[in-house]
Amino acid sequence: MAEAKKPAPAPAGAPEGEAAAAAQASSGGIKGWLPLIVTILAMPALAFATTKFIILPKIQSAMGAPAGGAAHGDSEEAEAPAAEGGHGAPAAHAAPESGGHGGGHGSSGGKGKATASINKMIVNVAGTMGTRYLVASVTLVGSGADFKAKVDDHRDQLLDVATGTLSNKTIADLEKPGARNEVRAELVSVFNTVLGASAVKDIYITELAIQ
Repeated sequence: MAEAKKPAPAPAGAPEGEAAAAAQASSGGIKGWLPLIVTILAMPALAFATTKFIILPKIQSAMGAPAGGAAHGDSEEAEAPAAEGGHGAPAAHAAPESGGHGGGHGSSGGKGKATASINKMIVNVAGTMGTRYLVASVTLVGSGADFKAKVDDHRDQLLDVATGTLSNKTIADLEKPGARNEVRAELVSVFNTVLGASAVKDIYITELAIQ
């Protein structure tokens, strides 16, 4: 039988050479990436430092100047309305005084012009045997805010005394000169007996007709 061939022995130093080449390639690769790795690791720190010490101060400085200007402008604007209000305040104060002065006249006029009406009082004329009658309407002038209410509360009594006075008038009494003034004076007198002395200051006769 033929003798089996043995594999050729590997050249001496071959494995060692490959290991050395691999180690050299590995060392060279790490050294090639080292600057990039350092740069990547340093970027957050650089970004933080740049933001904190360069960008933020500039932003704050830029914002601080307009903010101060705005505050100053707001202060001036606030002072301007205050000044205007100061000038306007006396006028606003004068208006109530003027109104108060006018109100004073109005209140005194109101006291003299408080009115209440009694309309369509119909009575027989004295001496006509019921064939003639008198129609009268009057406006009472008094004082006080409660004058009209007082007249309304005593309306029946006022009608009674007024018709009693008018029913005593004859044709001659009503047709003589100054008859209206006489009727007015008599009605003021009898109305004040009901409402109190001087409650009625005057009477306007709005209707006085014989029919």
